[in-house]
Amino acid sequence: MMYLWLKILHIVFVVSWFAGLFYLPRIFVNLAANQDKPEIYAYLLGMSHRLLRFMTIIAVPAVVFGLWIMWQFGIGLDGSGWLHAKLLFVAFIMLFHFTCYRVHQSFVAQRNIRSHVYFRWFNEIPLFLLLAVVALVILKPF
Repeated sequence: MMYLWLKILHIVFVVSWFAGLFYLPRIFVNLAANQDKPEIYAYLLGMSHRLLRFMTIIAVPAVVFGLWIMWQFGIGLDGSGWLHAKLLFVAFIMLFHFTCYRVHQSFVAQRNIRSHVYFRWFNEIPLFLLLAVVALVILKPF
């Protein structure tokens, strides 16, 4: 029963984390498009800051519950290749999160050089990362 609750908590926190990972780059799109409008820019920067803080807090239990599941129940110790691949993609997700932090800092310093079009493409990265992780967990291809 504990295993199921750990899975539930892990999934809920991952979903919440991804809500931020999907939305924050959309704010970046608008920040890049409104760099010449101080009131809008400041408002979006505040939104970006609050969302980044929230999703960073949410990411911690998502990772902790995932590691707890692995540790508590010995998952992955049997040489499951799919889990190692999943963990690699989780590292990429964490790298994307950190990259979002760096992008936010560039907007704070008003040093962003990327266009709103760039951020529209950047916005698609978490979708592919999530797709890879879910496919690995469901299909367990190796």
